[in-house]
Amino acid sequence: MPTGGPSSAPPLVVVPGMLCDASLWSDVTFPEGYWVHHVALTKPDIGAMAEDLLSSVSGPFVAVGLSLGAIVAFEALRRAPERFHGLCVMSTNAGAPRPEQYAAWRAMDGLIADGRFADVVEQTLPGMFPGPRPPGGPAERYRRMAYAVGPESARAQLAAQASRREATGVLRTVRCPSVVLSGERDALCPPDFHRVIAGAVPGARLDEVPGAGHLLPWDRPSAVSAALRDLLARVRKTPPARTPVCVAPPAV
Repeated sequence: MPTGGPSSAPPLVVVPGMLCDASLWSDVTFPEGYWVHHVALTKPDIGAMAEDLLSSVSGPFVAVGLSLGAIVAFEALRRAPERFHGLCVMSTNAGAPRPEQYAAWRAMDGLIADGRFADVVEQTLPGMFPGPRPPGGPAERYRRMAYAVGPESARAQLAAQASRREATGVLRTVRCPSVVLSGERDALCPPDFHRVIAGAVPGARLDEVPGAGHLLPWDRPSAVSAALRDLLARVRKTPPARTPVCVAPPAV
């Protein structure tokens, strides 16, 4: 649902990660004067998730995504580059899935199918935080969010993960203002992943957040809020009529 107030500025389309929902962003201060649309990840295919992102608003927008949400934004960029007037991605990976990831996702899906969704939540929990033993409060907060997402959406997200494609080539076509955020202590998507992304996106700003883990909007909401303010200031200085669109390479 949108928040904020009506504005001539492009809306923000905000997409969470796997086992995350809109509460992931509850500590982030979004700039005033922008509609904020939260997209839920419920489809079992990365392309269908990208279509949900694109259909959430009409016209141009600024995409903000974490982890799987950023991967969905990469796929949306592949399909409708001209609609992106800004891009903020964090805690993510532009590479294709690796064999060990396919195996892990199949194992987690099997656990959920056997009624052991709680086991999957506990397996994923340590990687969400800067250290393997997060304090009780943050751990319980993550559990509440994951259980709110639920097993059905979790299985869809696992299937979508397995359908994603390498995105580095698409990122080289971006011409809108962009920022890449990385947690210094993100064990799932380490800083090296984000250096690759920022190196592919022309003119992207890379911000490595000291001491932060995977869930940057919880670990360092002030850093995420500041990055969004900076990005939108650059978007405002780049009038849509003069913004070169992101043109995907022709199919072969």
